[in-house]
Amino acid sequence: MAGTLYANAEVEPFVAVNPHDANNLVGVWQQDRWSNGGAKGLLTGASFDGGRTWTQHMAAFSRCTGGNAGNGGDWERASDPWVTISPDGTAHQIAIAFNGRTFAAGSSSTVVVSRSDDGGRTWSNPVALILDASNFLNDKESITADPTNTRNVYAIWDRLAAQGNGPTWFSRTTDGGLTWEPARAIYNPGLTSQTINNQVVVLPDGTLVAFFTLLQGGATGSAIATLAVIRSTDKGMTWSAPIPVSPVQALGARDPENGTAIRDGANLGAIAAGAQGELVVVWQDSRFSGGQRDGIALSRSTDGGLTWSAPARVNRDPGVWAFVPSVAIRGDGTIGVTYYDLRSNTVDPTSLLTDYWLARSTDGVTWRESRVTGSFDLANAPNAGGLFLGDYQSLISIGNAFVPFYAQTNTGDQNNRTDVFATLASSAGMAAAEAAAAAERAPGAGDPGAAMRAETAAPLPLTPEFARRLTESIVRTMERRVPGWTPGGTVRRPEAQEQ
Repeated sequence: MAGTLYANAEVEPFVAVNPHDANNLVGVWQQDRWSNGGAKGLLTGASFDGGRTWTQHMAAFSRCTGGNAGNGGDWERASDPWVTISPDGTAHQIAIAFNGRTFAAGSSSTVVVSRSDDGGRTWSNPVALILDASNFLNDKESITADPTNTRNVYAIWDRLAAQGNGPTWFSRTTDGGLTWEPARAIYNPGLTSQTINNQVVVLPDGTLVAFFTLLQGGATGSAIATLAVIRSTDKGMTWSAPIPVSPVQALGARDPENGTAIRDGANLGAIAAGAQGELVVVWQDSRFSGGQRDGIALSRSTDGGLTWSAPARVNRDPGVWAFVPSVAIRGDGTIGVTYYDLRSNTVDPTSLLTDYWLARSTDGVTWRESRVTGSFDLANAPNAGGLFLGDYQSLISIGNAFVPFYAQTNTGDQNNRTDVFATLASSAGMAAAEAAAAAERAPGAGDPGAAMRAETAAPLPLTPEFARRLTESIVRTMERRVPGWTPGGTVRRPEAQEQ
């Protein structure tokens, strides 16, 4: 079990608001991150005053958080925390957990769930939705409570085979999490392809929309990534064929001065559903800079995911790297997108000054942004295949306020590199933040509070050089989970942990 342990490092947070009580928020994150995969445990934060104060709790997903052979949590490491809350207030948490090196003899992995009926204070013993030995890796799971039926909750993930191929797997509960149906594949992309980053949202009419990135390998060792959705009108019993959203042309961010990789959300994405049935997807894409650096792309659907708008750039400054977007839609239809960028960075190669931003729009075309936090030194983040705050962050809304839930570094503190924060971004507070950001903006960055009209862009032509760079980005995304991964389903080397 080699690797560097970053004690006291909290990364990859996710949060949910209780539909039954908007003052109750439940957040989850990785605690004590390893450099070569996963964390010692996953922790839970519960708030009962709208995110102003929090208490810490835990589900027994790993040995570090109280798991053992008797309660279903006898796992060395856990990762990919996700949480959702049903209309009756029951919270459901999901994770992957694993022992041993990916695909190595004696290794194993699982997807586990736990429920809380007291707002996140206490959690049931973990229940395994799937349990695999060394031939498979279960990865990038998520969980979604059905807002139209309090008894239904949906879990989804990708299951990679050692020889290639990674279908989307699915399980559901119809009794509020007391029991779960046997897991099954709901979409198989073929022997040289896989999905990753599977997520489910539910439309107001009860239709399920499953969102993922489809990775396809070519005969010459190339790879392409495409965002897609599948739909179910019968609560997950049957599913449509894939519907493409957009090609992904993400390169993955780096420190512009010294070239250090940032482990970001390249080739992944996030989806949100609104109260009127609208869908919004965000991801990293380099098309807006001519293939020079990633910006934040957004696409919308107003017909339940059947068709999608041309991707539009929502990050204000296209001259710097922007990465790890999250998205939410307020009850009034306002779209919020959070992301990190490097507009405050300097030429000092020993630091990497980073800001976290919230952009919002009432129509998906005109955007205003405010700084959530900054500037912090990303160079102090744990290194897990790149400087790492998480493959994702989280964003929800409560009334007229967006609530970003995110990780940032503690500059210069090697014993406590990162912490998780919640920020209540009300309309009034955002206006003040915009004024402050405008007053201290970097020269040439533009006024953060000013309205910006999003530009749309078609995918860039796949020249041999650009195709090579996109393939390298996809390989990096996967090698951070499966070292030795190559496009096309070739054998992978069991040399390090997943996730």
